[in-house]
Amino acid sequence: MAWRISVAGKGGVGKTTISGLLGRLWGRQGRPAILVDCDPSTNLASALGIEAEVRQERVPLACDHDLVEDKVGVRPGESYGQMFRLNPEVEDILEKYGMEGADGTTLLTLGTISTGGSGCFCPESALLKALMRYLVFKRDEIVIMDMAAGVEHLGRGTAEKVDMMLIVVEPGARSVDTAIQVKGLGKDLGINRFSAIFNKVPDGTDLSVLEGKLEAEGITVVGHLPFDSALIEADMADVSVMDYAPGSKVERAMEEMLPSIEGIISEAA
Repeated sequence: MAWRISVAGKGGVGKTTISGLLGRLWGRQGRPAILVDCDPSTNLASALGIEAEVRQERVPLACDHDLVEDKVGVRPGESYGQMFRLNPEVEDILEKYGMEGADGTTLLTLGTISTGGSGCFCPESALLKALMRYLVFKRDEIVIMDMAAGVEHLGRGTAEKVDMMLIVVEPGARSVDTAIQVKGLGKDLGINRFSAIFNKVPDGTDLSVLEGKLEAEGITVVGHLPFDSALIEADMADVSVMDYAPGSKVERAMEEMLPSIEGIISEAA
């Protein structure tokens, strides 16, 4: 089943951890996943068990000016009065630039566009949006997108094909308010199905009021991931928690959540 999931939320809530857990857990079930790192911090590689030496060899696609020029016809930073290709051929990028991660995952790191905001009309934007269209419309694998706050790489037509925006929320009122704002961004692009996961939840925390606030806004709460010190230790070691502490509390909780996530996505099909 070719599912398309956008993982969103403010910085530091755990989007990258959850994206990596989802991709690897589905991969272990024989469902290979393409993960797309759209976040400026580009930390998804470590969550997928990719060695530091391999990560350092690959620059984000938006920063590879030779690639952008080859595909689009204009080098970043040159005059955009020149004509450049808005629909470049991108079918070979996954094979050439994708990094092989653990458990049947493949990673593409997009990087950020430095010449403007979400409406940037530039060679990098043309390439990345064409690549996202290809991944969303043409690939048969699960596609998981670890998004930056502004979901800038998703155009309207592409976003409309996203099965679900999964918003990661910390247990607090301000984080819930941010999640509602993030939903608004996704809604404006054409995404219609929204869910949330509470992350870093201390044992015994009552989240019923916060859950009710999200549900009232049309955001389905899938479940909670517990606060787990193994995540901090794994981050300090610059490795995935799935490799540092196999079967950790957070991994088990995410695995238990998979049927609920799959059920929501299936409803969208």
